[in-house]
Amino acid sequence: MSMIPTTPPSHPQRFVALAEIARTLGHAHRLVLLDHIAQGERAVERLAELSGLSLANASQHLQHLRRAGLVQTRRDGKHVLYRMGAGPIASLLASLRDYAEHQHAELEEFVTDSIHKRERLEGVSIEELLNRIETDSVVLLDVRPEEEFALGHLPGAINIPAEELERRLIELPPNADIVAYCRGPYCVLSTHAVEALRANGLQARRLSAGFPEWKAEGLRVETTPS
Repeated sequence: MSMIPTTPPSHPQRFVALAEIARTLGHAHRLVLLDHIAQGERAVERLAELSGLSLANASQHLQHLRRAGLVQTRRDGKHVLYRMGAGPIASLLASLRDYAEHQHAELEEFVTDSIHKRERLEGVSIEELLNRIETDSVVLLDVRPEEEFALGHLPGAINIPAEELERRLIELPPNADIVAYCRGPYCVLSTHAVEALRANGLQARRLSAGFPEWKAEGLRVETTPS
């Protein structure tokens, strides 16, 4: 009697684990908290403030993220500080954003104009930027808020928050080739910054990625001493 090959058994536990992660991420408040944590380690009180949540509500969502391994904690005196967990979490969040853009017309309508602007403004890849940093042929401009810049930024970057850029243009070298960056691919601060810089006669391009993606690549970052 011949033996008929059978399909190898599936591993449902793997899918259970995936479902648990998906369930943890399936709340807008948790995604907002992760977005803030991706910029740098922060205390739960500050995360609650930035996210517009009560301290109790923020803490509850952060505990869900911690149990899933998406964030890690440490104590600093009376404060509990949160940072991103180990693994390709930034890539996971980027994939979620990409799928949401593809799948949902509402989000697509929200980001389409900014995406087209970014394409017209010739985004610089991380690889290209690394090559140009080695030759000192670029000025890095971080247009995130000062607090986020202090938590971590690209080496040698200048910080001018987007809302202050117009009145602080004099701080930038007039003949420099400027690369502006912000929070990630869907952050439009750098897009608006490049438009403003070019309107004032400066050479500027935007980094296609952002600080979280740079950090996720394991590249060197600097912090501002408190």
